[in-house]
Amino acid sequence: MTSDRNDARRDLPRFPNVLIPPSSGLIIPSSPHHPVSLLSTADVDRTQVQRILDVAADFGRNVRGRRDLLGDHVVATLFFEPSTRTRLSFEAAANRLGARVITMSDPAASSTSKGETLDDTARIVEGYADLIVLRHPQDGAAREVAALVSVPVINAGDGTGEHPTQALLDLFTIRQERGRLEGQRVALIGDLRNGRTVHSLSRLLARFGCPMLLVSPPGLALPAPLLAELGELGANVAVATFEEALSNADVIYVTRIQKERFVDLAEYEAVRGSYRLTADAVRRLAPAATIMHPLPRVDEVALDVDTLPNAAYFRQAGNGVPVRMALLALLLRALPW
Repeated sequence: MTSDRNDARRDLPRFPNVLIPPSSGLIIPSSPHHPVSLLSTADVDRTQVQRILDVAADFGRNVRGRRDLLGDHVVATLFFEPSTRTRLSFEAAANRLGARVITMSDPAASSTSKGETLDDTARIVEGYADLIVLRHPQDGAAREVAALVSVPVINAGDGTGEHPTQALLDLFTIRQERGRLEGQRVALIGDLRNGRTVHSLSRLLARFGCPMLLVSPPGLALPAPLLAELGELGANVAVATFEEALSNADVIYVTRIQKERFVDLAEYEAVRGSYRLTADAVRRLAPAATIMHPLPRVDEVALDVDTLPNAAYFRQAGNGVPVRMALLALLLRALPW
């Protein structure tokens, strides 16, 4: 696998040999059917993404106002991995829309600790809720559950696979901060192999004609199958150094090295701290770029960056509420697609 990744990484054009002009965006044909669940960013076309972002913008104008769009619905949040922003913002979103929330945030305090399978848990919860939000350490878990139950399922992160709702709020943040999506040059920096947020976001960036600059430590490049998929979407992708990415990006998207994904901690120690974004580096190389991070951070973004006006990551986290409000309202058919 490492060899495949490295080969794919070498096949990418080296930046700055590829200088990509702004694009009008690749139009993906609309599906004749609206999504029933959200399991991957591949499940939604460009028109549907724009609808989600537009509804989120409407909610965002008064995000603290209570609405009763989902007053007769129950939303279940099942989190088999730790979460702060995703779980709380989903629960806040459901509450803001008038829904009631039932939650499982500690598998050790559930029947999982007694040996109950994910499939059985899903079938049980289906009888209690109108929609399931699932985070699970197993790649493909959300798709597995969606095939079993009759209620909508939202993937809130599945192993190293995808995190589609994070990607949607990232896209929403870029549009809010930059004024438009099309042609924005985005640097993706950090653990691109294990970072499910990057996996989901890159597909959306391709749909909107956003060139991508990839920066990662050795062995943590974007997976080869995803690179091939981006190529099929017509994406403009290039490998860059850290300094090249900062100097040439409109958006700098930094991710942490994910310690929990390493079997051998010695491998983690070899790459930890590979990149560190400081306020001085931003002022020198990227004074007009929007700085984003899906959070949590470790040491890859220095605390002094927080004071810069273009540091958007806390606003980005806050955008999770209106975006997830939009998803809940649309998937539960409280608003039309």
